[in-house]
Amino acid sequence: MLIEAIMLLTATAPGRQQVRDQGTYLILRELHSWEPEPDVRLACEKLIQVLIGDEPECGMENLLEVQVPEDVERQLQQLDREQQQLAQESRVEGTAPT
Repeated sequence: MLIEAIMLLTATAPGRQQVRDQGTYLILRELHSWEPEPDVRLACEKLIQVLIGDEPECGMENLLEVQVPEDVERQLQQLDREQQQLAQESRVEGTAPT
């Protein structure tokens, strides 16, 4: 839940900068290296991508207000389901997803 809360803080450009300035990336990188729970590792990966990714273009700084085309949204939801399925399978098998 804390990782998801931090993800919400990164919705705006100033929020992303504040999170970066606090050294969050280094903490998340370390957490990701030892976290046994696949869902938490996946959440870390998504947040790290937001932190190290390029800033959105002008007018799209607030990630919560970005309009995503329906076909792209369906594709992203499908990818999320696949990642969750892999996490579920690795949890059952006792291994971390790749």
